Amino acid sequence: MTRYALHIEYDGRGFVGWQRQTNGVSIQQVLEEAAAKLAGGAPVASVVAGRTDAGVHAMGQTAIISLPGDLPPLKVREALNFHMKPHAVVVVRAAVAVGDWNPRFSALWRRYRYIILNRRARPALQMGQVWHVPHPLDVAAMAEGAGHLLGRHDFTSFRASSCQAKSPVRTMDRLEVRAEGDLVVIEAEARSFLHHQVRNMVGTLKLVGDGSWPAARVATALAAVDRRAGGPTAPPDGLCLMAVGYDPDPFAG
Repeated sequence: MTRYALHIEYDGRGFVGWQRQTNGVSIQQVLEEAAAKLAGGAPVASVVAGRTDAGVHAMGQTAIISLPGDLPPLKVREALNFHMKPHAVVVVRAAVAVGDWNPRFSALWRRYRYIILNRRARPALQMGQVWHVPHPLDVAAMAEGAGHLLGRHDFTSFRASSCQAKSPVRTMDRLEVRAEGDLVVIEAEARSFLHHQVRNMVGTLKLVGDGSWPAARVATALAAVDRRAGGPTAPPDGLCLMAVGYDPDPFAG
């Protein structure tokens, strides 16, 4: 058997998320069914860097699968992409996984991007890829609020009630809020995230942006270590897993 590292991108619309479920099609199902065709019909299991929710997108998801024989990575990529049609899931790069590389446990950081379309007119080309907020947002205030979330904290106030992580403590290395024309772009980077953490932080920062909260209230919500103290969960549409960092990079070269 040969282990292959995969760099995957997908449009999360129409999927129940990464993980297999009984109520719809998942990205995991699409990938593993395609991989099974390369394994003579035998089941193929995958391990992934992060299990994205329904409607969440990815440009830099990583996964690993094992296949019989020693197919060149280029052929693995092309064959998987052929068998995953017409689903909006694509293997961008494939490489033979070296040593004990694991997409989840070998990850040094994960980077997510959330995009808010901040204009009166609803989206057309960006439908399903952004959160449409028609009233003006104060991006500077949002950036000030985001500053309270940097560093190592107990993020219980921004954690889904269904989160299964053993500890709510995480270190937020980067949380940047900036304006790009009609877009408000929020970038978050950490070694790992709690379930719904990014979407809950974005929902909270939106309250700061529209004037419902002062920026300092973000720190108060964080200190409360109570989900009820945080803001609402932002919709999945605007969230995308941009990249996962490794050293060494399994796709380098």
